[in-house]
Amino acid sequence: MRIIFILVPLFFCSYLFSQDYSSISGRAVKFYEKANEHFQKQEDRQAEDLLWKALDSDDEFAEAWFMLAQIYSDKREDKKAVDYYLNGLSIDPDKYASGFLLAANMEYEIGMYEDAKEHLETWKIYDGNDEGSRINAKELGGRIDFAIQSVRNPVPFEPIPLEETVNSKQSEYWPSLSVDEKTIFFTVLGPQNAELKPTRMKLQEDFYYADKEHGSWGQRKYLDTTVNTNYNEGAQSVTADGKFMYYTACNRPDGHGRMCDIYYSRIREDGSWSRPVNLGSPVNTGRSEKHPSISADGRVLIFTSDRSGGHGDYDLWMSIKNGDEWLDPVNLGDSINTSGVEQSPFLHPDQQTLYFSSDGWPGMGKGDIFISRRKADGTWSAPENLGFPINTHNEEIGFIVNAKGTRAYYSTNRREGTDIDIYTFELPKDVRPIPVSYITGRVYDSENMRGIEAKFRLIDIETEKMVMESVSEPGEGNYLVPLPAGAMYAFNVSHPGYLFYSDNFELRNMHDRQNPFRKDIALNPIKSGKKIVLNNIFFDFDSYQLKEDSRVELEMVIEFLKKNEGLRIEISGHTDTTGDDTYNMELSEKRAGEVVQYLVNKGIDADRLESRGYGDTMPIKENTTEEGRAANRRTEMKVL
Repeated sequence: MRIIFILVPLFFCSYLFSQDYSSISGRAVKFYEKANEHFQKQEDRQAEDLLWKALDSDDEFAEAWFMLAQIYSDKREDKKAVDYYLNGLSIDPDKYASGFLLAANMEYEIGMYEDAKEHLETWKIYDGNDEGSRINAKELGGRIDFAIQSVRNPVPFEPIPLEETVNSKQSEYWPSLSVDEKTIFFTVLGPQNAELKPTRMKLQEDFYYADKEHGSWGQRKYLDTTVNTNYNEGAQSVTADGKFMYYTACNRPDGHGRMCDIYYSRIREDGSWSRPVNLGSPVNTGRSEKHPSISADGRVLIFTSDRSGGHGDYDLWMSIKNGDEWLDPVNLGDSINTSGVEQSPFLHPDQQTLYFSSDGWPGMGKGDIFISRRKADGTWSAPENLGFPINTHNEEIGFIVNAKGTRAYYSTNRREGTDIDIYTFELPKDVRPIPVSYITGRVYDSENMRGIEAKFRLIDIETEKMVMESVSEPGEGNYLVPLPAGAMYAFNVSHPGYLFYSDNFELRNMHDRQNPFRKDIALNPIKSGKKIVLNNIFFDFDSYQLKEDSRVELEMVIEFLKKNEGLRIEISGHTDTTGDDTYNMELSEKRAGEVVQYLVNKGIDADRLESRGYGDTMPIKENTTEEGRAANRRTEMKVL
């Protein structure tokens, strides 16, 4: 909705349609009244012709200038609309004094910040006594001052359009990336696809994608006719592995209340996409739900909605997936949402950083991009504007950031006379998320090499909180799991009937890993003699006391034993060759015993557990390097 229309009831209408005209020229008034008849019928071209004739007869006819301003505002020629409006105000500032507040609003909306400040001060001199207007003026003044300071202190910004293999003469927008940055998905507004056998040619929104080839984006491809339909589809978001897509579709036969709903589709083994599924209740309601942002692991969904219980026109809401069910969405609260419009959320793969668009927080105009970070208690920090010229007086939406946190993508028609294209730019360091690398590979049966659809869990060892949870690909067992920098993680892979796999990633002092981890994982069937290394059992040097960081792994062992009742296991301790044999044997026995005692204290039957120390007698690597010695200092679990 345009700013003039928002404020018409306050000022504009009273002068457009008043019989107490500022002109005493009968000829000018006659032309004006005929123009008004066309204006009421939305016949703007005829109305404009007559208004110019009225102004030829009397160029100080304020109401004619005001109506002309409205027509040019409707045509989105904002600068001319402002100029014509100011012409009307200047005719008699005392009479039209309240209009200077409207002028300041209009100028702010189109980026004329210094002019807006000047006219706001003029309004205060002439007509600054109305209490309601004073409240509006105070808020507007804060926004104008923010915008002026932002323009005077620009942030680094060098946007580059994506290759012509992605951008075209059509409009491309709403980019989304897989976490490895090898695939980009986007929405295209173009002619209806011929494959869908349309009854008439028209423009519609469909999904396309492109793969990175030798460092550049390859030729874009139409997604397929299962997801793309005769309806509009847009504002998509994909999981880290690029296998699930969540998106917005409106007015569908299976919709809730025939408004906008959120749907999802999954890529199949043959590369095709599954039939879209409406997320249903409680995510979708009879109101509009749109602009989904799915977390990297597919467990958290943040979206935009005008459902009841919000703070403004549109708010950001969040739903958590529990098994196969989405829980009741919760409003992100007034630390994020305002009385205005919050939309276009993007939850970075670090799961800590949220970018979104808002016109309710101080900004540059219609809607700016903001950043907020999740705090330890789960709430969100006060939003920070990304700054000028990333944000302008135009509306900025569809903003995303790559997993590394270094590069942003968004859509704009910043080149005058062009359609909307996708651009990329280096993100200023102070508004970057936590960098995210990833681990990728294949999970398979150690005996027959067949792929396994295994469950992955990434847990922050210090906080003991789940960071990511996902599953490997059915059939092949391929997987991709994001790894946010700055923490130490327990990495757990499990599948019924198999011993779990345990690994550790120490990223606390690593903040910019460029290369991903690659690890193919063989899961051992639960059989006598099969064993695994418990890579997240920790002891201090020369000590058998369990460290606090071991709790995450120990709880995984407890969970495994409870799921496999009747199973007996051996916990074994191993050392490197540092120290004498007797000491190493004794230390390894005490460490194994300490683990068993922990399990017993947590309710595991002692008859199911044995402990043994092997000292340095069973190395798995050479003891000639620190890496080899570290691998030999380990705790194992074996099926008895």
